[in-house]
Amino acid sequence: MAALSAATLVTEAGIRSGSLNTAGHAAQLGRALGAVPGPITSAASAGCHRLIREYFASLVTSPSDACELVGLDLAVEAPGTQVNSRGNRNGPIDADSSPGGTAGGPQRSPIMHRRILDALPLRGARGLDAIVQLAGVAPRDAREALAELELLGLIEKRERPDSYEHQWAFCRAGRERRG
Repeated sequence: MAALSAATLVTEAGIRSGSLNTAGHAAQLGRALGAVPGPITSAASAGCHRLIREYFASLVTSPSDACELVGLDLAVEAPGTQVNSRGNRNGPIDADSSPGGTAGGPQRSPIMHRRILDALPLRGARGLDAIVQLAGVAPRDAREALAELELLGLIEKRERPDSYEHQWAFCRAGRERRG
């Protein structure tokens, strides 16, 4: 399991839990490791506390912490509330705060961006037809949202060597955007 994911998040683990074994494999593979600890009085939380104390697992206390663990820069905590990568709430979403919007121009719904982002794989890339199908949106809407998300630096367009079709993927952490 550890090899199939970008990160391992342990939510509850006793001191001799199989989850700790998976966390150890993730650490050996250089994967991000996080833990959601419970009360210090709970035996079911002892493993998470040990991961944080001895193996320097990241402390995860919110959805934005989990997004940060896997390298996502965008998180949404509750409907109608924007949350940046530091977990700070930016208040209600309105038409003027929509990403990619311009004064007097058409405003892209953050919900459309979320649907497109949800249609992308965490690893690898996906073509327009698959994104349209998974997101349940029209091809034109998908192309517009993909362009906006690319300009925002959240995703990147990749060339396929075997065809003229482009694919889109999340930007890799620590990699500068191509100009």
